[in-house]
Amino acid sequence: MPLNTILVEDSKTIRDTLVPALAELADARVIAFATTAAGAKEALEQWGSQWQLMVVDLFLSEGSGIEVLQELKQRAEPKAENQHVYVLTNYATADMRRRCEQLGADGVYDKSTELDAFFERCCALPR
Repeated sequence: MPLNTILVEDSKTIRDTLVPALAELADARVIAFATTAAGAKEALEQWGSQWQLMVVDLFLSEGSGIEVLQELKQRAEPKAENQHVYVLTNYATADMRRRCEQLGADGVYDKSTELDAFFERCCALPR
């Protein structure tokens, strides 16, 4: 059973690369895209508890991945045990990792150096 995935990424080039890689390497099916923090909020409202994986970039065309994480933390319906949020960014500094984890991210990965670890973690998620 594929992981229902919400992808929050504003770069079309990265989306075009990441979607097939998620399908092939992690058995993940992207059910919603968002390019803004507001779009991520709409996807969360639309898909409720039906998603298992959310992949969030920190820099979006409007708003930020931090806002998305804050929205998840503040939701009336908390993130379920089978829902996992990973930040995939080019800005994975130690401070940013701590901040994201404080807001509930299950992991923070650098797009340019930690893709293998990101996909390994996705593959290990329960179905």
